[in-house]
Amino acid sequence: MRDESTRLALPAAGDATERPISIAIVAMGGQGGGVLTDWIVQLAEDQGWVAQSTSVPGVAQRTGATIYYIEAMPPLDGRKPVLALTPTPGDVDVVMAAEFMEAGRSILRGLVTPDRTTLIASDHRSFAIAEKIAPGNGIADQGAVTGAIGIAAKTEIVFDMNALAIAHGSVISAAMFGALAAAGVLPFNVESFRAVIRAGGKGANASLRTFDAALAQVQTGSFAAAAPEPAEATRPAPAPMEPGLAALVTRLKQQFPAPVQAMALAGLKKVIDFQDLAYGSEYLDLLDRLLAADRQCGGGDKAFAFTEAAAKYLANAMAYDDVIRVADLKTRAGRRARIANELELSQDSVLQTTEFMHPRMEEVIGMLPARLGRWLGGKPRLVGWLDRRVSKGRRVRTYSLPWFLALYAVGGFRGLRRATLRHAVETAHRDEWLAAATAAVRSNYQLGVEILQCRRLVKGYSDTHGRGLSKFDRTLAAIKLIERREDAADWARRLREAALKDSAGTELDGVIRTIKSFA
Repeated sequence: MRDESTRLALPAAGDATERPISIAIVAMGGQGGGVLTDWIVQLAEDQGWVAQSTSVPGVAQRTGATIYYIEAMPPLDGRKPVLALTPTPGDVDVVMAAEFMEAGRSILRGLVTPDRTTLIASDHRSFAIAEKIAPGNGIADQGAVTGAIGIAAKTEIVFDMNALAIAHGSVISAAMFGALAAAGVLPFNVESFRAVIRAGGKGANASLRTFDAALAQVQTGSFAAAAPEPAEATRPAPAPMEPGLAALVTRLKQQFPAPVQAMALAGLKKVIDFQDLAYGSEYLDLLDRLLAADRQCGGGDKAFAFTEAAAKYLANAMAYDDVIRVADLKTRAGRRARIANELELSQDSVLQTTEFMHPRMEEVIGMLPARLGRWLGGKPRLVGWLDRRVSKGRRVRTYSLPWFLALYAVGGFRGLRRATLRHAVETAHRDEWLAAATAAVRSNYQLGVEILQCRRLVKGYSDTHGRGLSKFDRTLAAIKLIERREDAADWARRLREAALKDSAGTELDGVIRTIKSFA
């Protein structure tokens, strides 16, 4: 008697060697991963294949990538295959990464293997939230991914597909589709790829230009810049400067040595954008005093490293983030255009932005005239009572007319900024920091530079600014304990790096305890 399970078994669909082509696409929000997936599925179906796609979304846009997975194969004797829903490590034919670090994560997941996988990746970076919010330099090491790709992938196609797409007025998905066509892993002719794009209708011409450019780059093996510099004759002439700015730039070039000029020019533009031309003149006055101290200490032999550091960090200190600055930035036309561009909105789309705002009485008091702000700040019970009523989180639709006008009005207080309490506090703190750096550079040049660089600890506004300022003050206080030591600059650098490593400041506390043990 035959076993029941044997009698009911279905006949095999084919030999074990018959397997689908599997493609994993890793893309962040706004990079067109869904569009690319649809194109590949449509391409396979147009050729009579059976194709299936699934997606597993990341946490949110810009914080986690979505993994799209496609399997496709021709039907066998009229029978449709059963296809998998998720990629299996070691069994993926093509991995397509729309951002370089996502290529590295695909390698870590085991999706890229040297005996099977063709890796198609763009080597540009789109920084993750974790990289942006780090107190110091949180950018991940790109070199580790570069090294891993050469070992992990059977075939690698890596170049800046994002730049190529932008240069041709399209998005990265079209460039990746062109790279896929050139890779030859799908048994379809190039014209069938183009037909899928044409069927998409709107934006097809730009996508085709990008597709063809990527196809040509891979076929020729030339991964050069996506858009060559225009010839001198066709390059647009720079916009003329307004007379006041032109005068300050001329003064800068006449007054400061060549190694300092590039950084000083960037700093000048930043403080003028923050306030006005008079504030830019004040910036150059302060920088000139620091240059004089630098010259007295032999800074010419050190490429004026002290003044160059001052040019950068003084501008950051003068262009602090206050409520006026935040309101100004949120209502600029360029911001709206940038968001619309990142989201790839069409002309008939409506953009609405909602932001969470949590004002504190500290910020409100900082906007008051200095005398009034100090008077109110000296009454903690009143401040506490007001704080409980004012400091309530609100969801603000930035581009609704009432909220836009309110924020625009606050941003217009820029002309009154110099009379506010916040400006008085920031100015006093800035002058104390510059005095400490100037005093240090006279006896220990590198220590003076390190003290200037400690300004990296102060950034942001509200609670973020408060935490950074606290670590900055603790770091400078610890530097005073060892400023007479020959290795003072090394300890100052250790203090700053420890403070930058974590927001809680536990590593900084450890270094301070070590210093106190021998100071």
